[in-house]
Amino acid sequence: MSELKTNKISTNDQNNVAIDNALGLKSYDTTGRNALTSVAGDMIYNTTESKPEFYDGTAWQSFASIADLTVQYLVIAGGGGGAAGGAGGGAGGYRNSYASETTGGGGSTETPLSLTASTSYTVTIGAGGGQSVVGNDTVFSTITSKGGGDGNGHNTNGGTGGSGGGGGHGSSSGGAALTSPVVMGFAGAGATNGSVGGGGGGAGEAGGTDGNSQGGDGLASSITGSAVTRGGGGGAGGDGTTSSGNHSGGTGGGGTGKMNAAGTAGTAATGGGGGGGGFNPPLQNGGAGGSGTIILRYPFDYEITFSGGAAGTTTFGGNDSLDKITTITSSGTISWSLIE
Repeated sequence: MSELKTNKISTNDQNNVAIDNALGLKSYDTTGRNALTSVAGDMIYNTTESKPEFYDGTAWQSFASIADLTVQYLVIAGGGGGAAGGAGGGAGGYRNSYASETTGGGGSTETPLSLTASTSYTVTIGAGGGQSVVGNDTVFSTITSKGGGDGNGHNTNGGTGGSGGGGGHGSSSGGAALTSPVVMGFAGAGATNGSVGGGGGGAGEAGGTDGNSQGGDGLASSITGSAVTRGGGGGAGGDGTTSSGNHSGGTGGGGTGKMNAAGTAGTAATGGGGGGGGFNPPLQNGGAGGSGTIILRYPFDYEITFSGGAAGTTTFGGNDSLDKITTITSSGTISWSLIE
C-alpha cells in the first residue's frame, strides 16, 4: 500500500488552506450568503453577523458555542436618602428579567443577558444615598439601575431618580422617575400641606398611593425561589410632637418617616428609600437609603468566579429547579466557566 507523506501543505493560487496556517473561511455578508447555491455542510464567515455559519441543507445556522450562557437578573440600585424635617427618599431603580415578573414602574420583563464564559463582567452594588442625597447606581454588565431620588425639605421638590423622591412640606412637587435607559420605578409624592412632606416613589407604586406621606410599595420577585419584596419608597417626616403621625415606608424596605424623631434608613440590599425626619425644632435627620443588590440566575453546569473585590453567595433554585442563584454582595468583576 502506498502512502503520501509531507512535512507541509502550502497555499497556492488554487487553494487557501495550509496545515500551518489558520483556516480561512470565505466571507460573505448576509445578502451575499443568501444568494449562494448551497448544499448541506457548506461553511462561510458572515461579515454582517461577525460569526462563522454552516448550511444544514435547509437554512444557514450559527455555530453554537458551549461558552454561551443565559443569565436572568434582578438589579436594584441604592435608595435615595430622606430629608431632615421633610420628605421620604425614592427607591432605587428596579430591573428584572426573571420569568414573567415586571420591572419597576410597571415596565415589562426585560430580556435575560446572553454572556460568554471566561469573560469578565462588572458588578457594582450601589450604596444608599445619605440625607437628601440621591442613591448610587447598581451595575451588572450592560444593565444599569439608577439610584433613587432624594427626599427634600421645605418648599423643595423631590429629586429625580430610579424612583422619585418626595417633595418637602410647603409648596413642592414629588420627584420624577427616570425613563432612561428604561422605566424602573414610580414618581414621588408632593406635599399637600405646609407641615408634612410627600412619600418617596417605590418600584411597585407611586409615593403617596396609600396616603400622601407614605412611601410607595415595592415589588415581589421569586428569582431566589421564594417571593421577596424589595424597592419600597421612604415615608415622609413632618411637623408633630407625637409618633402617632409617623408615616410608613413602602413594603420592600422603605424607611419610616417620623414626626418627632430621625427618619429610619431603608433596608439594606432592597434599595429602599430613607424615611424623612421630624420638622419640630430642632430638625431631625432623614434616614439613609438602603443599598442595592444584584441577584443572578443561570444554568447549574456553570461555575461563577469572583475577582477584583467582588463577593457573593450561591445556592440552587427552588421548586425543583437546577438553576444556580448568586447574590452579589460586593463590587468587582465576575466570570463563569463551564463545568466539565
